[in-house]
Amino acid sequence: MSRWRLLLADDHELFRAGLAGLLDSQPDLQVVGQASDGFEALMLARELRPALLVMDISMPICNGVEAVRLIRATPELADLRIVMLTIHDDDEHLFAAIKAGANGYLLKNTNSAEFLRGVRATLAGEAILPPKLAVRLMEEFARLASQPISSIAAGEAAGDQELTWREREVLQLIATGASDQEIAEKLILSIHTVKTHVRHILAKLHAVNRRAAVSEAKQRGLM
Repeated sequence: MSRWRLLLADDHELFRAGLAGLLDSQPDLQVVGQASDGFEALMLARELRPALLVMDISMPICNGVEAVRLIRATPELADLRIVMLTIHDDDEHLFAAIKAGANGYLLKNTNSAEFLRGVRATLAGEAILPPKLAVRLMEEFARLASQPISSIAAGEAAGDQELTWREREVLQLIATGASDQEIAEKLILSIHTVKTHVRHILAKLHAVNRRAAVSEAKQRGLM
């Protein structure tokens, strides 16, 4: 019987070892590699070509969401299935993972049987979400779909299309006075990525500083 090849990424070695033991005990699953951060996961995925990557969101150097973005930008890994495994049970982490291209999202307090069902379902092509988070995701899609076209058109006329959705998220946090580090933690991004978004925002809004960017955004109706 052939076994599905799995790659694990988690910065906690003890937890990763326990997960590997559980998966390797299954007749149809095999852990072929383990990574402690997102960059290592990307390199091992290129080398080992697993069918599924089970990855934590909160890792040092390169977190899970950033790693998903890098993997989705790598053509040879287009078929790699990705399940995010994390302790977080909130909308920000959920939406960040799904927007980045994750195929499934499981909480670390999931029991062994549920975890294995989630892994096999993801390998079968299903999108896995805990019921409560699935409801939240559907509610968010419904909210976006219910926005009047006139408000969308008004935003575009005001120059809203100049900013990407991620830049708009960063801008909203800038307006609250959040630092780059606080924005990075809130959106599950690296500090380098946040600084890059801030530079792009200032350039697109022709602003000399963060305060000026917020002022210009308000004048354009972006906030």
